Amino acid sequence: MSTQTSGPAIETAGLVKTFGETRAVDGVDLTVPTGTVYGVLGPNGAGKTTTVKMLATLLRPDGGEARVFGHDVVRDADAVRSRVSLTGQYASVDEDLTGTENLILLGRLLGHRKATARERAAQLLEAFGLTEAAGKQVKHYSGGMRRRIDIAASILNTPDLLFLDEPTTGLDPRSRNQVWDIVRAVVAQGTTVLLTTQYLDEADQLASRIAVIDKGRVIAEGTKGELKASVGAGSVHVRLRDPERRADAERLLRDLLLAEVQLEHDPVALTARLNAATSDSAADQAARALTELSRAGVTVDNFSLGQPSLDEVFLALTGHDTGAADGADNDPKDEVAA
Repeated sequence: MSTQTSGPAIETAGLVKTFGETRAVDGVDLTVPTGTVYGVLGPNGAGKTTTVKMLATLLRPDGGEARVFGHDVVRDADAVRSRVSLTGQYASVDEDLTGTENLILLGRLLGHRKATARERAAQLLEAFGLTEAAGKQVKHYSGGMRRRIDIAASILNTPDLLFLDEPTTGLDPRSRNQVWDIVRAVVAQGTTVLLTTQYLDEADQLASRIAVIDKGRVIAEGTKGELKASVGAGSVHVRLRDPERRADAERLLRDLLLAEVQLEHDPVALTARLNAATSDSAADQAARALTELSRAGVTVDNFSLGQPSLDEVFLALTGHDTGAADGADNDPKDEVAA
């Protein structure tokens, strides 16, 4: 690995990319600390992939500036490329080759001698739990195995900065957890990771800081705690004994707390966001809510008080959830290297 600088891994100011009349990235400002996982959270079409491709020197910005470890992504593109690696949304390995053959081939292309490439391939296959599948063609791998071999290929030469562009899209929960473990291990070795995702729990699990991006703009940035604190004092989660009383509970909580109440899929569950504008603490508001439910004859079987989830944060910031698609994040012109 190259010697890392003491400054940020990434700095952007007013970064812009347009495709025709569509402004896919519209003035993005980011500062990514070295040695961390930095999450870029947003729905499909938000501008995440386009931003990553500019930072990885695959697309030329139409405006603004971007530096990676102090190197300008346009003027010093070769210096940037020597320190970064990118794993995109789709596997970049050859599906007709085996796992071992893919890693040896890429190792040789990176300048390793054959013996060194073979040794490094074996190390990564073992580390990623792919030793038993090493001799199989990648086209016979499961989705989770393909993502793991793709990430392994990205760190044949351990990069200073690894771009992971929606690495767990379409994976089952077990495979997602395996990829998360790999990300943590990579960071523990000193690599900075910029992770784009539309999965709120993924950002919550991995990222120390998160930028929320929507329609090409960063609309919020901070630690998980800061983002959650920015939208309210917390939430009351209630499970009732009688589903017939949920409408009564919803009306009572909404009137009492002067806040939004969300009905959960569970017919006896609902969540009320607490009012951050009041001088009452979250605990006081929650206690008052429980008292009023009891007085109204609404029996509560289970009750909890917690911070807002990232789902609630995103909905409060954007007015929609991360399933909404809007914009040109995956414009086909993105595939052309700048």
